[in-house]
Amino acid sequence: MGRRRTPELYRAPFPLYALRVDPSAGLLIAAGGGGAAKTGIKNGVHFLQLEQINGRLSASLLHSHDTETRATMNLALAGNILAAGQDAHCQLLRFQIHQQKGKNKAEKAGSKEQGPRQRKGAAPAEKKSGAETHQEGVEFSVENLHEVQTDFSRDPLQKVVCFNHDNTLLATGGTDGCVRVWKVPTLEKVLEFKAHEGEIEDLALGPDGKLVTVGWDLKASVWQKDQLVTQLHWQENGPTFSNTPYRYQACRFGQVPDQPAGLRLFTVQIPHKRLRQPPPCYLTAWDGSTFLPLRTRPCGHEVISCLSVSESGTFLGLGTVTGSVAIYIAFSLQRLYYVKEAHGIVVTDVAFLPEKGRGPELLGSHETALFSVAVDSRCQLHLLPSRPGAETCPPGE
Repeated sequence: MGRRRTPELYRAPFPLYALRVDPSAGLLIAAGGGGAAKTGIKNGVHFLQLEQINGRLSASLLHSHDTETRATMNLALAGNILAAGQDAHCQLLRFQIHQQKGKNKAEKAGSKEQGPRQRKGAAPAEKKSGAETHQEGVEFSVENLHEVQTDFSRDPLQKVVCFNHDNTLLATGGTDGCVRVWKVPTLEKVLEFKAHEGEIEDLALGPDGKLVTVGWDLKASVWQKDQLVTQLHWQENGPTFSNTPYRYQACRFGQVPDQPAGLRLFTVQIPHKRLRQPPPCYLTAWDGSTFLPLRTRPCGHEVISCLSVSESGTFLGLGTVTGSVAIYIAFSLQRLYYVKEAHGIVVTDVAFLPEKGRGPELLGSHETALFSVAVDSRCQLHLLPSRPGAETCPPGE
C-alpha cells in the first residue's frame, strides 16, 4: 500500500508516551516528557478538547498539567481519575472541567480559531506556569490524589497500569516482575506476587477478575488473584519456529460485538531477538473464558510496539517500533488500514475514540478513529471511512 498522509492532530513540547480518551467530556489526554535530565524538556499531561469543526475532527489544548521532574510513561483512565506511571511510582490524578456561565456562545464563536495553526502556538504558553488552562470560559483543575511506589528492581520502572472492570482496583507491573494490586483511590496494596522472571511487559484485567500478564521470560499467564490458572500457548494451532523464540508483547481484553456476555483476549507476539531478516509478528485471538487460541494471523515484519482494542471489540489498533500504524478487524484479524512510518519513530501508544458519550458525534461519518502518539511529540489521527463492502488489505505487508 502506498504512503498515506495522516492528519497531525497535535504536537506537544515533549515526547509523548501515553494516550487515553475520555468520551464523556470529549477529551484526548496525552502524556510524556523528557524525564529528570536537565535538558529543558518539560514533563506533563495535556488535556485536549476534541471537536468537529467544518466536518473535521480537531483537537485544541485545553489544559496543561506539569508533572515536574517525572515523565508519564503509561496511563489508565477511570471516569475522571487518571493513574499515571512515572518512573517507579503510580500517581493518581483527578481532573474536573467546568464551563463558566455565559461563555458558551463566545467559545463556540471562537472555536474555529482553535485549529491546528492556533494550537502550534500553544507550546510557548507552557513557559508561564506548571498548570494552565488555555481556553477562556473554561475552569479546569487537576488534583494529585495519592502516589505510591510500584516497582522495586535495581532500576525500578512501572511499565503498565490498568483498572479493573468497576474501577475499584488497579494493577501495576514493571521491571521487577511483580504484579501489585491497589485499592482506588487510597492506593492501599491488597495483593502482591511474582508473575515473571524479568520484566512484565503488559497486563490486562478481565471483568471476572482474571488477570493476564506477559513478560520478557517469553510467558503469558492467567491468574486468579495470585494463583496461576493457566499459561497461554499461541503456537498450539499455529506456526512453529524452532530457531526463532517469540515473546508476548501486549495483551488486551475486548468485547465480542453483539454478544454482551462474550469476551475475547488479544495478544501480540514478536521475535524475542532482532534478526537481519526479521520473521513476521503475529496477532492471536483467544476465547476469554477457556483461554484457548481461536485464530492467529501474521501482522507484518515490523516489530509491534503497542496494541489497543476498540470499545465494542470490533477493531484492533497496532503501532510499530518503526512508526507505522494499522487497524485490523478483531474477528478475522484482517488488516483494514495501514500507514507506513506515520511517525517515523517508535509508536508508544494507540487509543480508539470510544463509541459512547460524545464518540458518535465526534466520529461523524467514519466507522472508527484511532489516535497514535510517539517519541516525535506528535499525536496523529487515523480515520477509517464507513465503506460497506470495502475490500480489506492482506494481513501481511
